[in-house]
Amino acid sequence: MTALGVLGALRVPDELSARVPAEERGSGRDDVRLLVSRGTAVSHHAFRELPGLLRAGDVLVVNTSATLPAAVNARLCGERLVVHFSTRGEDGRWAVELRTPDGSGSTLPRPGGPSGAQIRLPGGGLLVPREPLVPGADRLWWATASVGVPELMRRYGRPIRYRYTERDQPLSAYQTVFALPAPDGAGSAEMPSAGRPFTEAVVAELVRRGVQFAPVTLYTGVASAEAHEPPYPERFEVPATTARLVNAARADRAVARSAPWRRAGRVAGGRIVAVGTTAVRALESATDRDGVVRAASGWTDLVVTPGRGVRAVDGLLTGLHEPEASHLLMLEAIAGQEALAVGYTEALRRLYLWHEFGDLHLILPDDNLHTLL
Repeated sequence: MTALGVLGALRVPDELSARVPAEERGSGRDDVRLLVSRGTAVSHHAFRELPGLLRAGDVLVVNTSATLPAAVNARLCGERLVVHFSTRGEDGRWAVELRTPDGSGSTLPRPGGPSGAQIRLPGGGLLVPREPLVPGADRLWWATASVGVPELMRRYGRPIRYRYTERDQPLSAYQTVFALPAPDGAGSAEMPSAGRPFTEAVVAELVRRGVQFAPVTLYTGVASAEAHEPPYPERFEVPATTARLVNAARADRAVARSAPWRRAGRVAGGRIVAVGTTAVRALESATDRDGVVRAASGWTDLVVTPGRGVRAVDGLLTGLHEPEASHLLMLEAIAGQEALAVGYTEALRRLYLWHEFGDLHLILPDDNLHTLL
């Protein structure tokens, strides 16, 4: 049985949804809790303690994608719609999700299409659905726009949000400290949220302690809480500098774990810890069967499962996912089924908060509590 089956009986109460950003609940972005799993051993921390939980030589792989104001109001005949612009294709078309406003500022699911419909956009533009992104599915459609979508979003868009959040937030609330604007206006439809609690102070302390940062880019598409499909193909890039850094850290760790280092009682650094499932998907898409990372870019349809496993990633910092979410297969590939079940049971018992403004889960390898004896 997979993690989806084991955790399927768990239910996350509505009151454990983080309804506003951490800085509105407490003292700042890093004012969230951090559940740490080392195998089946679980400990509880504040996110600000992260630098003390990592070691010199560890590498944090971070997604530098900026978040787009990807929700835009529209009309189809007399029907009010919200268009979620998900992913721009190589041919200039956009994968879009059509949603129905629910009166609270959020939206409800709606079938896509129909093909050839003329959806009126703000400013006089038209959006025309052409075909479903996946044959036989009706949620995301390829569509053509008569206007430039990046400019449309800049002028009329707002961040995508779902019903568990209390109200709209400014776009700045959805940008991480790692976000870099793309020259072509590309970005993520939804925030790479595992990076959100990082502040300049936390990053500076990590660097002071010898933790390194390796940037990757993956432009995330829509992944609403109502549908738990596997991720769609997404654009990614792993720079040559990141490939070299990860490969060097893994090589250094292998040396540190050799018998002479063990006898000296040294601690092995060099763990590769992805910040978010998007960073895992990008890095693993550039990793060969032998665990060697190479510079790569393009589109990835990789779905990390326990059967496939991970080849470069040793640990993961991520939010808490719904028990039905396909992301849990990736977490199981990294942590193992038993450890994942223990961690999520503890998160519920301790009333951790879910979703993009919620608490974090750090999965580290179980290597005798990180000490080589």
